[in-house]
Amino acid sequence: MNNPAYASKLPNVGTTIFTVMSQLAQQHGALNLSQGFPDFDPPQALMDRVTHHLKSGHNQYAPMTGLPELRQQIAVKIHRLYGNELDADSEITVTSGATEALFSAIQTVVTSGDEVIVFDPAYDSYEPAVTLAGGRTIHIPLTTPDFRIDWDRLGKAITSKTRLVIINSPHNPTGAVLDAADLDRLAEVLSRTDAMLLSDEVYEHIVFDQAKHHSVLTHSDLWRRSFVVSSFGKTYHATGWKIGYCVAPKQLSSEFRKVHQYNTFAVATPLQYALADFMSENEEHHLELPDFYQAKRDLFCHLVEPSRFSFVPTRGTYFQLLDYSAITDETDTDFANRLTKEIGVAAIPISVFCQEPIEAKLLRFCFAKDDDTLKKGAEILCQI
Repeated sequence: MNNPAYASKLPNVGTTIFTVMSQLAQQHGALNLSQGFPDFDPPQALMDRVTHHLKSGHNQYAPMTGLPELRQQIAVKIHRLYGNELDADSEITVTSGATEALFSAIQTVVTSGDEVIVFDPAYDSYEPAVTLAGGRTIHIPLTTPDFRIDWDRLGKAITSKTRLVIINSPHNPTGAVLDAADLDRLAEVLSRTDAMLLSDEVYEHIVFDQAKHHSVLTHSDLWRRSFVVSSFGKTYHATGWKIGYCVAPKQLSSEFRKVHQYNTFAVATPLQYALADFMSENEEHHLELPDFYQAKRDLFCHLVEPSRFSFVPTRGTYFQLLDYSAITDETDTDFANRLTKEIGVAAIPISVFCQEPIEAKLLRFCFAKDDDTLKKGAEILCQI
């Protein structure tokens, strides 16, 4: 029997680099500092609430838009942090992770022939979602070495076909952070267009050195045309739970929910109840994250300082870029593979997030690990 003929919708897409490097680390027994997940548990009080709700009959479908109790807690948090008073019923949707929220937002607004602007290095889930919606992704490189947006280049890239601009702050994989002036410049550029904005803010609570996260939710001119995405997994050390949310004005949320309901429909009920309980009783958790992760950043940077790697401490996220140009002329993908197979530490190459070749020789390391893991990884890196 012949296999049926078909044309791939994503002919240029392979397995995501995060899966590839984690599998390679497992195969070779390497320390996995590549994929971005903590190697420690969520808060015990949060896990206790999950157990409670599992045993309390909360195991059937949640509402498609998310539990009202959880959406209300999200609205309270947003108002406290960003001053934006949202309607929890019509402007907040709980999603099956931030990736689903990003995908659903892109499917909501992008149609055949539309253009979507991303900034390289760009998180790798953006372009496939644009392609599946029939759109075309326009890549604008961030300026090195500090990975800032080239506002003139953005202005020139926007055309009548530009449907959506995607920003990411704090930025994965570079750790760059947008400030208030950046949001003003973005608003100025977009004010002359009908383009909408998708703001990926999953690391919103992980910003360092007393800096402030400047959310699109604080900027009225941007907010009215925006989808803002965040992640409970990143905030509560529970990436395996795959729970996030999308915030958007009522009309955009209404359209977003049409896609969301046929994408994942609803998110795990006992986990939503547990998060709602924990948020109402532990308001300080997300406020403590910057100091918690800065201590890990500082430890990791201190430990690798004697090595041949060079670096600038990351401004946000739980990723640190290390420059290996003093070690080898290998491409970042080749060096990342050799580092995993022969030396015993897995990292993520940066070039895979870029359409154009990148001159800098950089690898991304995750420091959302316990201190012993960071010490072990740094010890290996210092021996290279």
